Amino acid sequence: MNDYKNILLFCTITLLLTTNVAAQSNTGKTDIDSVMSKRMFESGIVGLGAAIIIDKKVVWKKGYGFSDIQSGAAFTTSTLMNIASVSKTVTGACLMKAVEQGKLSLDEDINNYLSFKIHNPYFPEDKITLRNLSTHTSGLTDRYPFYTDSLYFNGKDSPQVLGDFLQNYFMPGGKYYSKENFLNHKSGTFREYSNIGAALAGYIVEVRTGQKLNEYSKRYLFGPLKMEDTGWFMSEINLKKHTKLYKKQDNNVREIPLYGCTTYPDGGVRSSVDNLSNFFICLLNDGKYKNRQVLKAESVMEMLRFQFDEANKPENVKPKSLNSGIFWATKMGATRIGHNGSDPGVRVFMLSDLNKQVGVILFINTSLSEKEENKFFEIYEDLYRYGIKLRG
Repeated sequence: MNDYKNILLFCTITLLLTTNVAAQSNTGKTDIDSVMSKRMFESGIVGLGAAIIIDKKVVWKKGYGFSDIQSGAAFTTSTLMNIASVSKTVTGACLMKAVEQGKLSLDEDINNYLSFKIHNPYFPEDKITLRNLSTHTSGLTDRYPFYTDSLYFNGKDSPQVLGDFLQNYFMPGGKYYSKENFLNHKSGTFREYSNIGAALAGYIVEVRTGQKLNEYSKRYLFGPLKMEDTGWFMSEINLKKHTKLYKKQDNNVREIPLYGCTTYPDGGVRSSVDNLSNFFICLLNDGKYKNRQVLKAESVMEMLRFQFDEANKPENVKPKSLNSGIFWATKMGATRIGHNGSDPGVRVFMLSDLNKQVGVILFINTSLSEKEENKFFEIYEDLYRYGIKLRG
């Protein structure tokens, strides 16, 4: 019965998208509208929203498809969605704000900030810093499948306390402790993407500022940037504005529940294309948004400055052709800067060209199979090329 419902849902989506394409063909649809409709029809994506930022200004934005296929609610640029790992850039901005305030140093031993101590069992005397955490070179690693199987909670925010979880994960004798939580690499010498490292960095911001990350970011980022609909937890945002999430596998599309995550600093922000555009403009514009200096220019410069280049690592180190800033990286063959994110039912891009002239924000509310992953990047590239065309 479930398979039948999934197939029926897929057919319904296909029919609606086909109808949408036909309707738009007679209403002055632009080239980019045709491309987006075709991409969605071919992939089975239920809804998406996007914005194009040219020279630090939003020049185009639009939503396509549905935020709720059953009700027929449209996906718009004000639709809310969790932004997955793009949240790390918000954690990075909070980190730099705390550095501005003199509460943190990027190069201090993190154990000077924590009530519990973290030591890599392979290198027990090694110092781990916030710079290591934010460039993914800390030697701390996500242990799978534990990370995905134990830290997501369907239908609610995580009931686990972040600090308690981290202590249990990194402290010998802790409930979740394992030597497999660490890499056999000294900090600062090897890059492996680490969600748990980002969660720890966000927690340290909380410890040193005395405020939860959602409160701190609302005061110093979301408020000044007019991101009124943005928050970290389901309990603090308007769920009526939140998209439903979908997953496609083969020819089946099914709705999946919303969820919260214990390690929220690595992927917990919920925002809209409109709201996130304000944040991206601020980063691309040296910390300034509408004549307000939200972050110091030198803070943003440090955040975006590439500080670990794997291309220069020894031959025996697996290259990944990535340069890392403070939760910031080059992407797409080192031709884009920013971040992207992926979680169940979620795909998000926040990327610009290296000169910060053309930026794209893209929200998609549908997971595709691994073999169809390239379809997300094709949509992003379509939008980027359209941005180039708009810039002239």
